[in-house]
Amino acid sequence: MKSGSEKLEGKKKRKRKTKSWREKLEDSKDLPKVVEISEKMRKRWGEGTVVIPAPKEVDEIMRKVPEGKLITINQIREKLARKHSATIGCPITTGIFAWIAAHAAEEEVKEGKKDITPYWRTLKAGGVINEKYPGGIEAQIKLLEKEGHEIVKKGKKYVVKDFEKFLVEL
Repeated sequence: MKSGSEKLEGKKKRKRKTKSWREKLEDSKDLPKVVEISEKMRKRWGEGTVVIPAPKEVDEIMRKVPEGKLITINQIREKLARKHSATIGCPITTGIFAWIAAHAAEEEVKEGKKDITPYWRTLKAGGVINEKYPGGIEAQIKLLEKEGHEIVKKGKKYVVKDFEKFLVEL
């Protein structure tokens, strides 16, 4: 049976402060790194190397997209792969880090900052709006329409109409 002090110690460990989105964005976790594509992933990604980017790298690319322009996660992955001389950019971590960048930007809005990462300009493949960004689909539609984009519903997804015309080349 645990003593009172042991129980208290256990509670302290569980009550660790969770990191803010900004802290998560700043935590590089010894990234970026380029690794050989594993045997297991070759069927999906092919042969070669994959860059696992640092969260900040994804945010830096997203920040460069000017008003009225758009970028896709796949474009970000391609840019990261070129930068690190890798075959591909990791689709999993790139997507997660874009999500973290979006939430860090919203954290900054709440702090009164104006110069934030324009995450709503980063789309999924095919021009699909990312429903997991802060405020969901509705908030992003407002931000994108404010910048002159038309949003259409395709099945269950929302897409920026003619998004290809607005893609930025970084």
